[in-house]
Amino acid sequence: MSREQEPAGRSNMDLSRDLGDCMDALNLFLNNCFNESLKLLQPRAKDSMYHSLVYGTILEMQAMMTFEHDDIINAGQVMKQAQEICQRFRKKTSLINKSGAETFTEVEAHAEVCFAECLLQRAALIFLQDENMINFIKGGMKVRNSYVIYRELNNFVQSNGFQKGESHAHLQGGISLGIGAFNLTLSLFPPRILKILEFAGFSGDKEYGLSQLQEGATSDNLRSLLCTMLLLCYYTFLSFVLGIGEEDVTEADSLLQPYLSRYPKSAIFLFFAGRIEEIKGNIDQAIHWFEVGCSAQQSWKQFHHMCYWELMWCFAYKGMWKMAYFYADLLSKENRWSKAMYVYMKAAFLSMLPPDEPRPFDESEVELFRLVPSLKQKIAGKSPPTEKYVIRKTKRYQAKDPVGLPVPALEMMYLWNGFSVIGKDVRLTEDALNTICAAESRLPQEPANDYQDDDHCSILLLKGLCLKHRGRLAQAEECFTRIYQSEKKIKYDHHLVPNSLLELSLLYMQQRRGEDAIPFLRRAKNNYKNYSMESRTLFRIHAALSRLKAPDSEENSTDGASVS
Repeated sequence: MSREQEPAGRSNMDLSRDLGDCMDALNLFLNNCFNESLKLLQPRAKDSMYHSLVYGTILEMQAMMTFEHDDIINAGQVMKQAQEICQRFRKKTSLINKSGAETFTEVEAHAEVCFAECLLQRAALIFLQDENMINFIKGGMKVRNSYVIYRELNNFVQSNGFQKGESHAHLQGGISLGIGAFNLTLSLFPPRILKILEFAGFSGDKEYGLSQLQEGATSDNLRSLLCTMLLLCYYTFLSFVLGIGEEDVTEADSLLQPYLSRYPKSAIFLFFAGRIEEIKGNIDQAIHWFEVGCSAQQSWKQFHHMCYWELMWCFAYKGMWKMAYFYADLLSKENRWSKAMYVYMKAAFLSMLPPDEPRPFDESEVELFRLVPSLKQKIAGKSPPTEKYVIRKTKRYQAKDPVGLPVPALEMMYLWNGFSVIGKDVRLTEDALNTICAAESRLPQEPANDYQDDDHCSILLLKGLCLKHRGRLAQAEECFTRIYQSEKKIKYDHHLVPNSLLELSLLYMQQRRGEDAIPFLRRAKNNYKNYSMESRTLFRIHAALSRLKAPDSEENSTDGASVS
């Protein structure tokens, strides 16, 4: 049915009923009744924009956890259908064309916010798929179109011409979600990456984004769950892995507690409870929450996989390498995100064991390392950066007489900012330092090889981090300085130099020497290209410069336009 055939759209009573149904479905979802939630939504998913949107949202969450091709395709088809349903209820006149804007009905305004949300979620699915760069760009275009709708809709509902309807809280929640998400995520992106995504000239306002999401999360509306989850993801993952690892999780804790009280067995919130304790350095409490999260439900194993990943790291932080191996092994068998990464982690954990200690299942780390390149996959036409990294690291194992990595589990821990976790526990930091120093003392005893300088610098980076967290700042500074002074000796691990400059800068920031940090941050940003995990390092450099309120370069002294 075309829009012309739709008389005046659905009545407000229908809109209210639809929103009530979807709130009930989300309530079931949070009580781990995942299939019951989908059964409630499915019968109306072909005629109600909200049923279709929420149905697609739950399927998309499932697809993002399983990485199963069929799940991704199915979620994409449902979300496309939801977008087409929204289109039927949208007003012909664009929001950008202000003439006639005062005639927008409540249902038409809801159709706009749902349409923008569909675009955003379809873009996320496109980024997940194994497609070529043309489709990747299409995803970026959907993101930009979605942003334009949110911006114009936000301006419209704040104008004098807009009359609030009975379901305004849900409409405002949708706008808060969109405006908040764009401001927050764009604030994290370095200018170079924003330019690639065709968002040149924009830099999101982080505080405004957080306040919009907080407003959406704390009011009673359909999107409060999504706003809450986005905030929890920001505080416990984005700002941690892509930032400088010093974000306060107090806000995350205060957001989580009301939900945890209301849904004490919810797999989602038990997972975030574990993640918050992990970031605090309370590893045993974190393990408890993740284990409880696994036992809370058996319907969706993909929630277990999220907990397995964190349990793997928790046991790695404790130096319990066989337990860490156990969870990496489970993931390699059950989850499709990155088998190359999981098998690499299995090998990395085994290689941390003493040479004479029996290996589980008689597996050989050398054989596992050799297997990694055959497991690579492509997402959006490209191999994920983490897979490129682990494949490059395993090249040394392809030779007849392989040169072993000195501390591969700790190297990978650094890439996920895990030293910010163990740094909060004196014993864990000391144990890691002892492991690193033992590896350093073994290096001169190894036969001469091409990797010696790289391995020494890798060890210096990790050693410097431990020394920093133990308060031995001068020794930490010496470690980071020796790495960038050894730049010409490094043959393979070129990421070590910009990361040593970043860590040196963060050390200066800890000592309130921001003016000393800025030149090193700019040097790390501008002087090095095409190294492993470059984007992640650029995100962290950008976060440090933002904390210092310094532009990314001396020439670029303006922040651009914020999204509002």
